[in-house]
Amino acid sequence: MARTMSVAQRRARLGIRHRLAYEARAETPEEVAESLLALHATDPASVYLAAAARTTEPSVSGLESALYERRTLVRMLGMRRTMFVVPTDVAPLVQDGCAADIERKQRRLLLQHLEQTGIDGLDAWLRDVEDGTLRALRARGSAHAQQLAADEPRLRTEIVMAAGKPYEARGYITNRVLFLLAVSGRIVRGRPRGTWLSQQYEWAPAGDWLPGGLAGPGPEAARVELARRWLAAYGPGQVSDLVWWTGWTAGQARKALAALDTETVDLDGIPGVLLADDAEDVPEPEPWVALLPALDPTAMGWAERGWFVGEHRAALFDRTGNIGPTVWSDGRVVGGWAQRPDGEVVVRLLADPGAGASAAIDAEAARLTAWLGPVRVVPRFRTPVEKELSS
Repeated sequence: MARTMSVAQRRARLGIRHRLAYEARAETPEEVAESLLALHATDPASVYLAAAARTTEPSVSGLESALYERRTLVRMLGMRRTMFVVPTDVAPLVQDGCAADIERKQRRLLLQHLEQTGIDGLDAWLRDVEDGTLRALRARGSAHAQQLAADEPRLRTEIVMAAGKPYEARGYITNRVLFLLAVSGRIVRGRPRGTWLSQQYEWAPAGDWLPGGLAGPGPEAARVELARRWLAAYGPGQVSDLVWWTGWTAGQARKALAALDTETVDLDGIPGVLLADDAEDVPEPEPWVALLPALDPTAMGWAERGWFVGEHRAALFDRTGNIGPTVWSDGRVVGGWAQRPDGEVVVRLLADPGAGASAAIDAEAARLTAWLGPVRVVPRFRTPVEKELSS
């Protein structure tokens, strides 16, 4: 008979392993990223807010140093064709286990779009453009897209998407080529152009930015190790959770799990998977609260979120399944939060966490208000509670 894993135990694990319980808070952003495996970076602010919620002395400059000076963390496209910030030892696993598949699919798509140009030998032509772009980047050391397009004029080749449709769009292939170079592990994103909220980055050759570049162990070994690390951080979970989180096929996920020593556990009547050496219960932490950002890695760690979101999905998610800023108490979501135009962080409780937790949530909102100071954060994906509170 499978071992039963209670919701209370899953919430205890979440609090401790995701550095949310007060006694588990991290000293550095590297510790946060290692504990969570990957920090969502589709919205640049989420990386900083996720780290701030889990460190004893949150610092924008500390995270920037890890990303751009120590280079112990790197921003890259990976699971589900989504942007993440990962520890540098995880980056090759993401490259071989996820990004390589994305590169093949996106290359085929770009070649299809380039057929309209009439260029002969498209595959060889595109690879030559990539090589030319990389040569230009190496000559500069680092550069942004416009500089590279000036050095490699073929990046300004124009293509038309959805020709003749009301949503027809025209554009240069510049960003598409840079995308291919990035997901093939040849270039990496460096500093943003502007503040830490910017989404425009300079590029650098991967081998210059990181010793050894992004060379990994191969796709199958990478998927096995990613599955192991995901279970260590998010387990127990369902196979469907791992499929969703990684963007793999069900076959790829099952093959990776089959290479690990795992145990089946009962999650309220649903079979879950746990590393065999991780079956013992963890102690329940002291009561804790946290204000987590939109697309926080904890909230996005599982496809099935009912055990911590409860009945609040409609209020806290947008129409495409992106979660907004959330208020947590002892491993469950109890509300949402937003920043108003004057900078104040305000919350709305959707469940009663008790008087002590409510007071702690108010204190956490005040702390976040002070930490953000003059910075204004608007999530890329707006949710009902966040939009109402911020207005």
